[in-house]
Parts: sequence; C-alpha cells; structure tokens
Amino acid sequence: MFVVDSNVLVYAANQHSPSHAPCYALLESWQRADSPWFLTWSICYEFLRVTTHARALESPLSAAEAWSFLAALLDSASMGILVPTERHAAVLAQTLQELPEISGNKMHDLHTAVLMRENGIKVIYTRDSDFHRFPFLEPIDPLQQKG
Repeated sequence: MFVVDSNVLVYAANQHSPSHAPCYALLESWQRADSPWFLTWSICYEFLRVTTHARALESPLSAAEAWSFLAALLDSASMGILVPTERHAAVLAQTLQELPEISGNKMHDLHTAVLMRENGIKVIYTRDSDFHRFPFLEPIDPLQQKG
C-alpha cells in the first residue's frame, strides 16, 4: 500500500515534462496491478490546481482535460481515496507535537502525512523531498528507483 503525491501525477499528465514517460508508465502499471494504492482529495485538488495553472506549466490543461486524467485514475479498481478517520484530530495533534516546526506551505504535506499515518500507510511516491521530514513515512522518488 502506498500513496502517490500530486507531483508524480503532474509529471504523468504533462507531456512536455522530461519526467512524463517514467511517471506515466508507473501510473499505468499501478492501475493494472491488484495492489492497493491511494490518493487524497487534497492531492487531487493540488493536481487540478497545478495542471491548469498557466504559470506552472508551459502548456496547461483545461479543467476538463485535467479532470478527465484524474477521473481515469479514480476509476482504477486498485486505487482508493484516503479519508480522515475518527482518530484524525488525535493523530494531527500528535504529529504537530512531534514536529512543532511545521508551518505555512508545509501544512499541505502535513495533511497528507497525517492521513497516511492514521490509515497505517508509510510509503509515498513523491519527488518532494519535504516528505523526509516525517519520520514515520518512507518517501520514494520514482525517478531514483533502481531496477
């Protein structure tokens, strides 16, 4: 079980990115696999925000194109959406106590990390090195994988 971060989705959707082919191939393999993998709604919205933003991408997608890409992932039988459990507030409080320096823009990553922690998922495929700040996660850069 693992989570896929928004940046991997953005690379997979952005045909102009040098990281497009490997990220797209990974998404396709995960869609065909039986093993469960996850997104969060905040990751989905972040994907929509970035892929439709003219200053973020050379050739941004329309909202309809971005949603179509995301909808295909949401239709994957092995993919699920992580949602808060009844333990969400307690896990958030614990994580904030353990990592009091978290602030500002890192709150988006914190939300993902807390959802993962409360759902017992440690692995996140991401190109964002900020996830290394969460000692209970195992970030994997999909472009640095061997073999």
